[in-house]
Amino acid sequence: MSNDVAELKRFVVAHARAQKIAGYRDVLARVQHDGDGPGSWVRVWSEEAARFERAGRPWEASRRYALARFPFVDGPARQEAMDRCVATFEDWRRERPDIEEVEVALDGQRFRCWASGLSATQRRPTLLISGGIVTVKEQWAPMLPMLRRFGMAVVAADMPGAGENPLVYGADSGRMWSAVLDAVADRADVTRSFAIALSFSGHLTLRQALHDQRIRGVVTVGAPVSDFFTDGLWHGRVPRITLRTLAHMAGHGRMGRVPPAELARWALSDDELARLRVPVFYTACQRDEIIPASDVARLRRRVQNLHVLEHDDVHGAPNHTARTQLWTLTSLLRMRLSGRRRRPTG
Repeated sequence: MSNDVAELKRFVVAHARAQKIAGYRDVLARVQHDGDGPGSWVRVWSEEAARFERAGRPWEASRRYALARFPFVDGPARQEAMDRCVATFEDWRRERPDIEEVEVALDGQRFRCWASGLSATQRRPTLLISGGIVTVKEQWAPMLPMLRRFGMAVVAADMPGAGENPLVYGADSGRMWSAVLDAVADRADVTRSFAIALSFSGHLTLRQALHDQRIRGVVTVGAPVSDFFTDGLWHGRVPRITLRTLAHMAGHGRMGRVPPAELARWALSDDELARLRVPVFYTACQRDEIIPASDVARLRRRVQNLHVLEHDDVHGAPNHTARTQLWTLTSLLRMRLSGRRRRPTG
């Protein structure tokens, strides 16, 4: 089952712009279909990545291989692209000792993260970073040393089911973050942890903030919270690429969508949202084709410490990348410097 190539081209724009990938429009113009062989999404992006790899520019190659496996690995071609994404990233990382690997264990599975600023002698507050359902942790790597200079230990992870993460996305996926914090507790101050968690990773992070007192604040962009998971009529409007990717991450790839009853269990209730005491900084888009406006309205009604930046844009705010990135960083600094102790939930 192939993806709609028009959807691929439309939804990859926000990711290409966020990563400052030059010439992405020329690459997209060469893509003709999402099958195999010449002109296919994977082939065109992989050839572009290989060109940078041959030129000795592994970081540029890695980012383009990541787009070749976009939106998720669905066969040998995208698996090869994912493998090349990680391999070229490793080539780039060898020259950067300030980025290290952290291995995390949960439920009999192991996944790795990339980190910077960990120290057994100078334990800094922790910053957790994750993208959405179609992004990989490698894209965050250049930001890790920069964010470390904010006085934080930074850890980037794939969402369950994305990139190298073998876990399955579901109602309790936020446990991933608690496992990450446990894994770095001897080299970071995990009692003061914050998160930049975009889109669907924002959903699992908000839920886990209810259960893990170490998470002190969340910055997110376009995170679903409730109606996205329960409104069947809305699902009829959600792009097919999103539903297919969710199904893959939740272990329902063959079905192509998550069963409605299971999806509904992922929703955060009004009571749960009201029990959130951490500051939540949320970027919303007025023309979001994935996240219903009712989810943002629900957050405004129920979450006590909510700050919203709203754009007249589609999901991911591709036309407001610079402003969103600046707001994300300033929001992080506000949380980091506030010094406010978190009050117990419940």
